[in-house]
Amino acid sequence: MKKISTIIFLLLIVIFSFVPKSFAENIFKITSANFDTSNSMIVLTAQDTVEAPIMQDVKIIKMENPNRAYFDINDAVITIPKQDWTFTSGPIKQVKINQFSTNPNSVRVVMYFDDDFNPDNIKLSRLKNNIFIKLNKNNSCNENYLQNTYRDEHSSSSDFYEYTTVMVPVEPAQNDIVGQIQDAFNTTTEAVQNNIQKKELKLNTKYYLNNITPKNNSVLLSGFGAITLERPYILSNPTRIVYDLPNTLTDSKIRNKEYKLNETDTVKVGQFSVNKARIVISSENANDYIPVYSNDNQSLLFANMKKVNYQTLLNNSANIIGYSKEKNDSQTYSMVLFFDAPMIHAIDRDNNKFDIYLYNTSKYSEDRLKTTFTGTPFEKMQPIILPKIGLKLSIPLEQDSMVSTYLGADGKTFKVKIKEPQKKPAIAAILPTPVVKNTPEPVGSGHKKVVIDAGHGGSDAGAIGGGIYEKNITLDVAKRVEKLLTKKGYTVQMTRDNDTYVSLQDRVAISENFNPDIFVSIHVNSSVRPEITGIETHYYHQESMSLAQTVHSSFASAIKSPNRGLFKSKFYVINHTTAPSILVEIGFISNSSERAELVSEKRKQATAKAIADGIQNYFKQYDK
Repeated sequence: MKKISTIIFLLLIVIFSFVPKSFAENIFKITSANFDTSNSMIVLTAQDTVEAPIMQDVKIIKMENPNRAYFDINDAVITIPKQDWTFTSGPIKQVKINQFSTNPNSVRVVMYFDDDFNPDNIKLSRLKNNIFIKLNKNNSCNENYLQNTYRDEHSSSSDFYEYTTVMVPVEPAQNDIVGQIQDAFNTTTEAVQNNIQKKELKLNTKYYLNNITPKNNSVLLSGFGAITLERPYILSNPTRIVYDLPNTLTDSKIRNKEYKLNETDTVKVGQFSVNKARIVISSENANDYIPVYSNDNQSLLFANMKKVNYQTLLNNSANIIGYSKEKNDSQTYSMVLFFDAPMIHAIDRDNNKFDIYLYNTSKYSEDRLKTTFTGTPFEKMQPIILPKIGLKLSIPLEQDSMVSTYLGADGKTFKVKIKEPQKKPAIAAILPTPVVKNTPEPVGSGHKKVVIDAGHGGSDAGAIGGGIYEKNITLDVAKRVEKLLTKKGYTVQMTRDNDTYVSLQDRVAISENFNPDIFVSIHVNSSVRPEITGIETHYYHQESMSLAQTVHSSFASAIKSPNRGLFKSKFYVINHTTAPSILVEIGFISNSSERAELVSEKRKQATAKAIADGIQNYFKQYDK
């Protein structure tokens, strides 16, 4: 009897020893980290597998010498490279995000700040799979945080997934699993002297696709992150529809396998490029398959709209309770709808219209729908009731219009943005014929108009280091960009072409009078910490993000300097110009080594070429 009791006791020990491990499997996997400088906010996005709110036990710890605050996220791992951001303006000086421990799993976020910054202003909140770290008590970002779910653009260069090479100290090999996951993002290419090695960094994607579930006349794709779809297209022999997912990495286990949807239709998922997944549905009725988004934007159902019972999607009902319009610029308007519950929607893009299916929407105001959007591209929108299903909004489009959609983090806000083609002047026939050089027009230019803004000038020297003025470097590089773009067939307007002072307001006025397709401001960075080097690109308005991504990708690939990434920043010139606008920081004048490079012919020409190539890549999106 004693022996049996001993055996039972040992079995209980074994069983309970596995319980913590099973619960530890349910962890918060952080997949991306972004800093919004305009709202003083950090957004951590994760694979949401935890049912209980993860922020309940988080406490902010304040420390001094230096002034800093930190907090730990328990039962969490960071699956992206360790984050170490340094800022040259604002109260926050540095942010570090790292795996603090692995047994138990814990991620630590450390923030260094100025003496006059009150750490009590730091507020934490969680909304589904997003953690918001608000560094300013007055910022207003909340559940309306929008994610781009669809875009007409077919970007010709990498958006988020980039390659760059940096020099870093040699670190000991990681023995723990989480450490090995982080190191997997960084490929050591070469060891050099003094314990310094060269690493090729791979910046993470927005979405990881790891599961495909074929069903009758539909297929469910799921993963974690944030999904964006590009405009589909139809191929023949055999007939098939193709959807690309930018910023997406597909699990190798599901790549290039064919799955049956019914007796005749099949689907295949592949990795089209290093940062783009491709979905191919083969069917004689390929046009009947449309994407249905989950309300958390982490899964997609591609379904044959004529054969699938969409009532199976309706586990809740949502009403439209708010209507809003935005004028982004002279060609771009947005429609924003607010719901009282998470909404489920699908889209169908045609050559001359854009259809939105609101599958669980039961109530809306047709009068408010019409009156709110009068005078916008949405005024001819037709609402169509779908019995027992929901509502369809059919929006007529002009040829060459560009459409994009956005979904709120809580699934209750939906935004549609339409950029109409630029109108040709009705009196063009009586205008004098412009003198054009007898040179062939390069592919992709399309007589696009670009403003190049050389930072500072005249009495405003900008940053100064080692007797070198920022204003001289920016003007030199800007002129080189102008020359390269002119050769490619673009029309370029400089805000200054000599060493003169031009106010920020005048720079904006020059741009607005020119009515360009894009605005690019060139600057040189500086820091009180002379060891800091690197390049970065800033944007403010949402419609400028694609330009920032494309130019920065070209920039980061061509310049051998640390890639400090993209930042949403409220600089005057990129905030007040109506065209898509970015500001590039081409290096640090405060670092003696990088300063020497910045004034060299090689670096200036390489920088100008990278910016010009990025602009060319951006415009190629609209030629596809």
